[in-house]
Amino acid sequence: MKASDLIVKALEAEGVKHIFAVPGEENLDLVESLRGSSIQLVLTRHEQGAAFMAATYGRLTGRAGVCMATLGPGATNFATPAAYAHLGAFPLIMITGQKPIKKSKQGQFQIIDVVGLFDPICKMSKQIVHGNTIPSLVREAFRIAEEERPGAVLLELPEDIAAEPTDALLIPRHERHYAVADEAILNEAVSMIRAARMPLVLLGAGSNRRQARLALSEFIETTGIPFFNTQMGKGVVDEGSPQFLGTAALSDGDYLHCAIARADLIINVGHDVVEKPPFFMTQGGKKVIHVNYRSAQVDQVYFPQVEVVGDVARSVQRLTQKIGRKLECDFTYFMRCRDEVDLHIKEGADDNRFPVIPQRLVADTRKVMGAKDIIALDNGIYKLWYARNYKAYEPNTVLLDNALATMGAGLPSAMMAAMLYSDRRVMAICGDGGFMMNSQEMETAVRLGLNLVVTVLNDSSYGMIRWKQEHAGFPDWGLQFGNPDFVKYAESYGATGHRVESAAQILPLFEKAFKAGGVHLVDVPVDYSENKRVLIDELAAKVCLL
Repeated sequence: MKASDLIVKALEAEGVKHIFAVPGEENLDLVESLRGSSIQLVLTRHEQGAAFMAATYGRLTGRAGVCMATLGPGATNFATPAAYAHLGAFPLIMITGQKPIKKSKQGQFQIIDVVGLFDPICKMSKQIVHGNTIPSLVREAFRIAEEERPGAVLLELPEDIAAEPTDALLIPRHERHYAVADEAILNEAVSMIRAARMPLVLLGAGSNRRQARLALSEFIETTGIPFFNTQMGKGVVDEGSPQFLGTAALSDGDYLHCAIARADLIINVGHDVVEKPPFFMTQGGKKVIHVNYRSAQVDQVYFPQVEVVGDVARSVQRLTQKIGRKLECDFTYFMRCRDEVDLHIKEGADDNRFPVIPQRLVADTRKVMGAKDIIALDNGIYKLWYARNYKAYEPNTVLLDNALATMGAGLPSAMMAAMLYSDRRVMAICGDGGFMMNSQEMETAVRLGLNLVVTVLNDSSYGMIRWKQEHAGFPDWGLQFGNPDFVKYAESYGATGHRVESAAQILPLFEKAFKAGGVHLVDVPVDYSENKRVLIDELAAKVCLL
């Protein structure tokens, strides 16, 4: 068969259902091969949209999402999503085209070293030089992309290689299973936990993969140890639990950090160095047990004394079995910190000020979304408010990026979630700056017939940087811009536009949009004056009292 037919057969063998793409002429053989396949070609309006959707598929399913672009500028538009998948640990396969490699017909037109360009931000970056290598390269690409720690892989398919005949045979997919941690290490960890006076469990980004929820919930319930999480660890264990202390959304100076400072042992599950560490280790300070699929990446502030390396769920199950009962620890102080966090996130939940303050918006969002419904956040100051104030009750129901922290990913991520989970409510939450970076994908969402609410927080500026600018003592300058009429903008794509004109409108408007179905954009004027008052001044005044 033709090599492009073979690569499609190999993708089908890997279970691929969709390819997200902006094709070019160098992809036309592959496009034709897809036409007769079981794989749906999802055309997007920008290569970033395609790759962000594919990366989110990987994040939500654990199976690599696949996207396609042409050579040159098509491939370079994959660079940001590749970094997004690389730092966020989302399995992603990118297939890019290239001019013929056996003979040149256009000199160096549009030709750059795509394979070399992507090598630093991919787990593997390869050019396919012969059709017979396709089965092994595709199988290896998926293995590498999905294996812990997951990430991005690039395969470059030149135009002449795609068209040539091949008689190579497919290599069947097989699942990878991780071993459980060694018995001696498990016993050492149990001894350390039993000896602790004030232990805490920290759930990081890695614990939000591979279905570790049941094992972790059982461990926390059995031992009675309180837990907290990072932004990308939200929802691993039900945040409605009485043992949940909060999310480490700020780097320091929050109520939660008071509890962290008092802990003498932290059981750190799924730690990922790309997230800002919610605590720093010091010589002679608190002890740390590292529980993860891979050994710890040691640096000046993270050097765990015990490493429980292996399948996280199975390792945690063995720890639970060995401990077997609640620890005899006094968690009174931790519960005091928890109560302060709970009181704090209720402040402003019913505030009627307009433009809307973040606390009210987060509270109304939580009211309209069910336990399994999904919010996908773009990047801006509102991400901190949602991380702190929005409790997640199920894994991967708060899709935020605290790794690359790129703008422009919120809308495509929400679109992918809406495609996968048509029975759930899905909301994209974007600042006006981030939304406009990939807002053209509204047309894709409408064309796909998605049910999706897109909330745009409108302050006509890059709000996060203005907050940082103020905090640094600089004048408020250089970060404001103009916006389109978002209601008309949504309507121009065939979506339904709404503009919030009072705080009381938010909740009923969200309900109305979800019940109507289809794609809706909600323009919410937002007042960020609370950022400094609450997240800097108020916390500084109150935290010291704990």
